[in-house]
Amino acid sequence: MSGPRYWESTAPGAGRRAPRAWTTSDAPVLSLNGTWRFRLSPTAAGAGPRVPEPDFDDSGWDELRVPSHWVLEDVTVPWAAEPRLPAPRRDEHGPLYTNTAFPFPVDPPRVPQENPTGDHRLRFTLPPGWLDGRPDAVVLRFQGVDSCARVWLNGTELGWSTGSRLPFEFDVGTALREGTNVLAVRVHRWSAGSYLEDQDMWWLPGIFRDVELLHRPAGAVDDLRVSTGWDAATGTGRLRVDADRPGRVLVPELGVDVPVGTTLRLPEVEPWSAEVPRLYRGTLRTAHEAIDLVIGFRTVSIEDGRLLVNGSPVLLRGVNRHEHHPRRGRALDRATMLADVRAMKRAGVTAVRTSHYPPHPEFLRLCDEIGLWVVLECDLETHGFVYAGWEGNPVDDPAWAGALTDRVRRTVLRDRNSPSVLLWSLANESGSGSQFAALRALVDELDGERPVLYERDPTYRHSDLFALMYPSLEDLAAIGRRAEPAPAGVEPGSPDDVRRRGLPFLLVEYAHAMGNGPGSLAEYQRVLGSSDRFAGGFVWEWVDHGLTARDERGTEFTMHGADVAFRPTGGRFCLDGLLFADRTASPGLHELAAVYAPVGLAVEGTRVVVRNGHDVRDTAHVRFRWRVEADGRRVAEGDLAVPLLAPRARTAVELPEEARAAAQGARGEVWVTVTAHDREPPGWAPGGHVVGTGQGRLRSDPPRRRSGTAPEAGFDEHGALRRVFGIAVDGPRPDLWRAPTENDRGQGSRNTDAASWAAVGLDRLRHRVLDVVRGPRELLVTGRSAPAAQALALVWSLRWTLDADGLDLEFRAGFTGPWDDTPHGHHAVSPPRLGLRLGLPGGYRAVEWFGRGPGESYADSTTAALVGRYVADVDALQTPYPVPQENGNHVGTRSLVLTGPGLPTLHVDALDAGATFDFTARRWTSEDLERARHPQDLRDGGRVWLNLDVAQRGLGSASCGPALPERHRVPTVPAGLRLRLTASG
Repeated sequence: MSGPRYWESTAPGAGRRAPRAWTTSDAPVLSLNGTWRFRLSPTAAGAGPRVPEPDFDDSGWDELRVPSHWVLEDVTVPWAAEPRLPAPRRDEHGPLYTNTAFPFPVDPPRVPQENPTGDHRLRFTLPPGWLDGRPDAVVLRFQGVDSCARVWLNGTELGWSTGSRLPFEFDVGTALREGTNVLAVRVHRWSAGSYLEDQDMWWLPGIFRDVELLHRPAGAVDDLRVSTGWDAATGTGRLRVDADRPGRVLVPELGVDVPVGTTLRLPEVEPWSAEVPRLYRGTLRTAHEAIDLVIGFRTVSIEDGRLLVNGSPVLLRGVNRHEHHPRRGRALDRATMLADVRAMKRAGVTAVRTSHYPPHPEFLRLCDEIGLWVVLECDLETHGFVYAGWEGNPVDDPAWAGALTDRVRRTVLRDRNSPSVLLWSLANESGSGSQFAALRALVDELDGERPVLYERDPTYRHSDLFALMYPSLEDLAAIGRRAEPAPAGVEPGSPDDVRRRGLPFLLVEYAHAMGNGPGSLAEYQRVLGSSDRFAGGFVWEWVDHGLTARDERGTEFTMHGADVAFRPTGGRFCLDGLLFADRTASPGLHELAAVYAPVGLAVEGTRVVVRNGHDVRDTAHVRFRWRVEADGRRVAEGDLAVPLLAPRARTAVELPEEARAAAQGARGEVWVTVTAHDREPPGWAPGGHVVGTGQGRLRSDPPRRRSGTAPEAGFDEHGALRRVFGIAVDGPRPDLWRAPTENDRGQGSRNTDAASWAAVGLDRLRHRVLDVVRGPRELLVTGRSAPAAQALALVWSLRWTLDADGLDLEFRAGFTGPWDDTPHGHHAVSPPRLGLRLGLPGGYRAVEWFGRGPGESYADSTTAALVGRYVADVDALQTPYPVPQENGNHVGTRSLVLTGPGLPTLHVDALDAGATFDFTARRWTSEDLERARHPQDLRDGGRVWLNLDVAQRGLGSASCGPALPERHRVPTVPAGLRLRLTASG
């Protein structure tokens, strides 16, 4: 059945059953998940020809749990020179990560002779009577095997298959026996199929999804299709269930009891949507089986250049999602999938793009039940051919037609009955080629009820939507006006150009969440909401692909591609999620949740503008509240009456008299915060879940000069502050540096701001005092800070003024030299920050501040950071990014207080009315942070380093996106700040 080198065949497999829908029924299912025997071999020959034989002695083999990836388990690598390492291995025999490159020579369909191959064997016993006298009616199903599997049962070969993230099945026939059976599966790490699976992820071989035996009763339905629609004008639903066997369709709630193949028009049914996932439960019943039907009525259409669902336009608030777990790889359990779906819902996410393959079917069932739109992508990406100039790309080679159509067929047939599936995506980043026409035609043949997407072909002939990745805000706005330039290779004004301009637009990837970021989420959402052409966007991506490993000291850490002794590597590029690998939320997720909040609230004076951002749901489920705070301390709160709003409607209401009176009577900086909450627990979040927040400043009194204990300040001969309020300090000194974020580093040769900073030496400033002028209660220090070998510099002054109970500081800075035209091709360098760095005793433990919080915030990431009063430990102010980098900044700070046992309480206040500053506080310097490769490399240096900044640049998403907008950079113009330092206690 298998050819001599079947793993290098462009055929998709042999011996398999025809693909079909994923269903559940009352027919017996026997899970074969559990502990198997396993032997790893260095080549495709595996452990030898006798492995499939039932009496083969595997007692000396490793034990391996299934589902799993053997490279993440503690298994023997008998030919490796290195000793066994804790899983996952950090060498070439373990998990490998590439972004775009193949980890083997590009020589399709051939793969390396060094092809690690895992032989899996399971001895299992059928329960008594399980065969029911019909051994020929049993199906063996694999939900996912990477990358090629050959299967034997009791020594009989059943066949082989590729297509890692798609199911395949075999009729076991008489190979299955009553009593004890032996299943053998040979899995090759590399196969011809690997050329179709270059999907920016860890290469993780193994049987990573469920293995099951399905008993098929007499006259069993093998495949079925549920087709639905909903007419918005009449509220009528359409239902038709087709199957390959006779049977009856029963939907008790709708009074339905009809034969298979009957088309029904059902008045007054409720439609399905991600916002209101209304499902009707039914059964397809035959004489010997009852198959579960999950029915959601919805119609997807494109009209007048807009994407409509049930007659209404939708604006998808999406994320891209790879399947990943830090210890199990893609072998996800249901609990992890459920946690992901619930977390997405809490973050306001309404849609998921299954990048870049169909997910486990259980994930789709959760999306059906809990409510998420799904852009379902085929298991197809050939990105690595870019390094061959796309020569040999399978999507342009008829020899691969069978493999390509097989993947599309298995994708659509498995999942077309899922109401959550909104769009089909033919592939990701596979160039363009002649095979896409056939793939598109096949999708239409098998489904025809959903639009089809493919982003990478510039003609968009086979796509119903125009789509791009990572455009700038300016380019996105032009797309909204249908004024975008024609793609390269498309003649302006040609039929392809005209057709594309008429299509709705989907932003399939944007806002690269690598490291600290992304920035500009609110700006992108504003643009997406500005035109009815936009169908929404998908942030890249949901979760970091970090793997849990241990260093030489036994400390657990998050491993990335550059930690593996193998090249090529995608390095840290796998760490690009809104969640860290352990599914802890990053600051980026908190920002996204605030931006994606479905109810928009804006305070304009004493008016509150309320916008219902739901596509299909009104605000009957929402309760509105207000609170008034003075200098961050609550003075009054209450309910806000808002009329019922239809989907996408807006209104304006006045704050109640109680709120206005409270604001008038308060002193200080007075803010009102308005929140929208779910009235009842939605099932995926606790009661009172916030679905929208807005703030506005109602009034502000001039800041009061804080008084404190009598100050004493000690300066050295260079005018540097060495002691104040009885504590030893370092500085403050001017600071222009931050530990570069991943977005500062850019990608390849694009947007490499961090390299420009290093090239001109912003990380190695030399400080020179020019003059020190001392007065009775005043000290003026002027200086110049510049890197060696450069003419550019920061010129600055520090003016200290001492009074009876405090110390005032005025910092002024200007830029001289060629900042706008530096040597070596680095133009218009702007520093990452402008401010002061002050070293304090390490005994300071906590910080209280009035400003934006509670989480970190930057110039282009403030939506989640509300103005208020917050308290946190210094250590809790750090975000433990798995690759250390700048973190923990807080913009818009009015005042802060540092406390520690046995130390005076230190107060820092902005002196000028309306003035604010940025602050960070940490136990290591920016230089320490940059030198660290993993969080465990950071050590408490015995000091707390406090940055007090005029400004710090924004975050952007240039690690895979456009350059940071100029408005979020630190301008090289004169600037400064005035602060007051006092102490108490």
